[in-house]
Amino acid sequence: MATQRKSIDCRDYPSEKNCSLRISGTEEEVLDAAVQHAVSAHGHQNTPELREEIRSMLKDEADSIGRR
Repeated sequence: MATQRKSIDCRDYPSEKNCSLRISGTEEEVLDAAVQHAVSAHGHQNTPELREEIRSMLKDEADSIGRR
């Protein structure tokens, strides 16, 4: 069985930057990339709390774009 892909889309969480980045992959890939993006593009601090907040916002890819 294939690993469930996850995704996160900045457009779902409006900010002053009007960011349109969408990230998808395995849960850990998306979490790592989203944390790096939150720190570098949005000025957040890389903390365990940020990682857990972002993890809670991840969606199953099928929920956000449908299967191809």
